[in-house]
Amino acid sequence: MIVRIMGEGQVDLTEADLELLNSYDEALERAIESGDEATFRKALHDLLERVREDGEPLSPDALKPSEFILPHADASMEEVREMLQDDGLIPG
Repeated sequence: MIVRIMGEGQVDLTEADLELLNSYDEALERAIESGDEATFRKALHDLLERVREDGEPLSPDALKPSEFILPHADASMEEVREMLQDDGLIPG
């Protein structure tokens, strides 16, 4: 599955990564709900770092549709809140 990190590019992840990424996504949602900026920052950092570690970067000139889009590392809590869907940033 193709994932875009805003401002960074796309990575290819396996379906096996989805369950692990959902646990990071849930932590991010809880941080937003609590309004705790420090917890939010850590949760966003952890999610993006896991995607970078597990994903295979795509060439910048590869144009493939992304299954989901993640915020950039410096996104505000409000920006991420606006990106959330019913099942978080990562569907599933």
